[in-house]
Amino acid sequence: MTLHHFLIAFSVLSLCLSAEASDADGLSAGQGIMVGEVTSSSANIQVRLTQGTKLIDRDLAGTAGIVRFSLQPTTVPRVTLIKTVSATADRDFIARATFSGLLPGTKYICRTKIGKSKAQLTDGPTSTFSTHPGKNAAAAVRFVVVTGMNYAKFHGDHRIDRKQHLLENNTDLPRPYTGPDKHLGYPSLASILKLQPDFFIGTGDNVYYDTPDKPRAESIPELRQKWHEQFVQPRYRDLFAAVPTYWMVDDHDYRIDDGDNSGDYKPTPAEGRRMMLEQLPIAAADAPNARTYRTHRTSRDLQIWFPENRMYRSDNAAPDGPNKTIWGPEQKAWLKTTLAASDAKFKLLISPTPMIGPDDLRKTDNHCDIGGFRHERDEFFAWLKKSNIKNFYIICGDRHWQYHSVAPGGFEEFSCGALVDANSRLGRKPGDPESTDAEATIKQPYYQTPRSGGFLMVHSSGVGTLRFIWHDERGVVLHQHEKK
Repeated sequence: MTLHHFLIAFSVLSLCLSAEASDADGLSAGQGIMVGEVTSSSANIQVRLTQGTKLIDRDLAGTAGIVRFSLQPTTVPRVTLIKTVSATADRDFIARATFSGLLPGTKYICRTKIGKSKAQLTDGPTSTFSTHPGKNAAAAVRFVVVTGMNYAKFHGDHRIDRKQHLLENNTDLPRPYTGPDKHLGYPSLASILKLQPDFFIGTGDNVYYDTPDKPRAESIPELRQKWHEQFVQPRYRDLFAAVPTYWMVDDHDYRIDDGDNSGDYKPTPAEGRRMMLEQLPIAAADAPNARTYRTHRTSRDLQIWFPENRMYRSDNAAPDGPNKTIWGPEQKAWLKTTLAASDAKFKLLISPTPMIGPDDLRKTDNHCDIGGFRHERDEFFAWLKKSNIKNFYIICGDRHWQYHSVAPGGFEEFSCGALVDANSRLGRKPGDPESTDAEATIKQPYYQTPRSGGFLMVHSSGVGTLRFIWHDERGVVLHQHEKK
C-alpha cells in the first residue's frame, strides 16, 4: 500500500471512529471535513459540529463547540500549523480555518480535534490534500467537474411535483436510485474517489432549494437543511477527506430555477450569497465581502477561471443588448485583464452556465439563449480573437447532458453533464427546432446518448497536452478529446 492510499484509508477510518467516539456526548462531525480553495500556498478547511451523524426529520442539527485544526506536510519535516476555531450558531456551527504560507506542490495532512470546550477534545475527521505546483512547475494536474447534484430526485422525495418535472407517465426519464448502496449517496462520488483527482469542482446546482417546489426552501433554516442532507451522505464525506474542492453556485442553489436578482421572494439575493459563503469553503470565515469570482494558476501549463454568473446579472427579461450582462462591468474587466496577463499554455473558463450550447429554446437566462445574454457572449468572443488569446476553452455546468460543442467562430465548450443519473436527460442537438441552434451552425464532436449521470475529468499532462474525459456514474469512459 502506498503512503497516499494509506492516508486515504486512515482519514476515512478516523472519520468513522471519531463520529462513534463523539456520539456519546452528543457531539460529532457528521458532515466530515472539507478543504476548499487550495492555492500553491494556502487552503481553507472546515468542519461542522453536529448532534450525531444521521438525519432526523430530514435535517442534521448542529451544536456549539471547538475544532482544533493541525496541519503538516506528509513528507517534508516542518512545524505543525495549529488553529483553534469556535463553531457557533450564527455560522451554522461551521468552524473554518484559513492556512497560508504553505509549500507549493506539497501533500498535507490535516488532523482535527473536536469538543464542547478546549478541555474536552476528542479525535475528529482527517483530510489530505496537495497544494498546487505553481506557475513555474511543469507538473501534471487532474481534476473533475460536476453539476446537478439533485438529492430529491436521487432519493425519490415523494413531495416532488411529477407533472412539473415531466415524470408523470414518462418512461424515458430517470427514476430514483434503487441500488442497495443508496444510503451511501451518489455512485459518481465513489467513481471519482477511485480516480484520485487533484481537486473537485462543483459548478453550481450543488443543492436544489426549489426541489421539491412545494414546499420550497425559503427561510435560512430551510436553506441550510439542503446542505446538511447533501453533505452528510457517506460518499461525500469519503471524497472530501481525500480531494479538495472549489465551488460556484447557479440558479437552484442561489434562489430559484433560472432566477435573477429581481422579484420579491425568498431567498433574497443577499441570503443566496450568505449561504454560499457560509456553507462552502470559498473564502475565510471572516470575509463576508469576499469576491466570488476568482482565478487560480495551478501549474506552468494550466490556469483556471471561476466567474460569478448570478450575483451581478441584469434581469433575464431585459432586452438583449450592450447594457445587458451576466458578469457585470467590474467582473468583465477583471476577466479580460487576467486572461490577457496569463502566460499559461491552457486557459479554462469554468462557467456555471453554457456559452455555446445549444440549449432549450424556451430559456433566456444564459449566454447562448436567444433573448438571453448573447450580446455579451459575442462581444467577449470578439475580444478573445482581437486579443489573440490562444488555447482558451470553456467548461460548463448547468446542462444535464454531456457534450463537446464548437461554435462557428471556433470556440469550444465542454459540458460536464449531471452528476446524478436521476437528474440527467437527453439534450438539444444542433438543428433541433426546439433548440437555440435551429440552423445547425454548431458542430458537436460529442453528444451523450443514452443519457446518464457522470462527470468530466480534465488532465493537463504538464508537457503541453490537455485531455477532456467524460465518465458515466460508474466511472466508465464514454468519450475523450485531446488538445496539444
